[in-house]
Amino acid sequence: MKVITETGELSAFRDALRGDEFVTVDTEFMREKTYWPILCLIQVAGEREEAIIDPMAKGIDLAPFFDLMNDESVLKVFHAGRQDIEIIHHLSGRIPHPLFDTQVAAMVCGFGDQVGYEALVNKLAKAHVDKSSRFTDWARRPLTDKQLKYALSDVTHLRVIYDKLRKQLRDTGREPWLKEEMDILTSPATYEMHPEEAYRRIKFRPRNARQIAALREVAAWREREAQRRDMPRRRILKDEALTELATQMPKTEAELSRLRTISEGFARSRGGKALLEAIARARTLPEDALPPMPKRRKPGPDGAGAIADILKLALKIVCETSHIAPRLIAPAKDVERIAAGETDVAALKGWRGEVFGKLAKALMRGEKVIAIRDGKPGIFPAGE
Repeated sequence: MKVITETGELSAFRDALRGDEFVTVDTEFMREKTYWPILCLIQVAGEREEAIIDPMAKGIDLAPFFDLMNDESVLKVFHAGRQDIEIIHHLSGRIPHPLFDTQVAAMVCGFGDQVGYEALVNKLAKAHVDKSSRFTDWARRPLTDKQLKYALSDVTHLRVIYDKLRKQLRDTGREPWLKEEMDILTSPATYEMHPEEAYRRIKFRPRNARQIAALREVAAWREREAQRRDMPRRRILKDEALTELATQMPKTEAELSRLRTISEGFARSRGGKALLEAIARARTLPEDALPPMPKRRKPGPDGAGAIADILKLALKIVCETSHIAPRLIAPAKDVERIAAGETDVAALKGWRGEVFGKLAKALMRGEKVIAIRDGKPGIFPAGE
């Protein structure tokens, strides 16, 4: 088992993989106590060679690894790779490309919603993953051979999984479906971090647009503060504190300290002053600069709930017949939007539209019906 701790070794390993068609990649990281993830290990396997890269080794330069990630001639294979890709993007400013995510590919091939790596190892690689090292503190040194072996297995089994999924995609003609999903994973917009957009992740029921503006301001302050101090957001302020601030919109230190979620000490601190300033900015925003209120879904036609139930059944039938994960085509809320008559829905466009969207429209027009024939449910032309 090769563990790379020096830049020269890493350069040689990169060069050895240059001619390979693909490499499998995984990372181990810790972020429980930080805002930015701490990269602890990088596991890479080519078609014949594999190694663990120790990014915490003294003096190592990861530039050769980033070179490999930017090599357009080598396909990078991840499993559920969004967080791994986010780390690479944060450290290098680049997104690995071209890309293949085996979790998404497995969903396209009908292995279920967000299928786990272990399940694919069992089903496709016919192997077993020893999970006893799953909760390792990867930042500690030294790591045991057992821990390193466990980490490396995340990319060695991935070779077989990739090969079999690629064949299934090719045989079923679904490679273009996967490409649409990979375009999202390789888009820089997927990984852009704008503090002013942080409020969108917080559950909040505002009474007016001014409260949304206040939430936007205080959430942006927390995001920048968490980045500056490299601390988890919740350790700066919990979401409940932000929503209370946005609802009450205190004007003074005394009002701030009376909030249930804000301590007197915090109210007197630099952070308390910054929050009051943020809320003051929200208070003085002109009306035309306020964020829009959340759109309330218009009530659908009479029977929209029953229509949604029929469409959900149709989706289940289609997915069982086509061997594809329903969630990849349309979550329940999108099916309900279609039933309500909305047209700007992902399930009505692209390959999803071909698989399900056109059928959903035909059902709603009465041109198709769901029936049981020969003991099996199916979708048939009306009047047949």
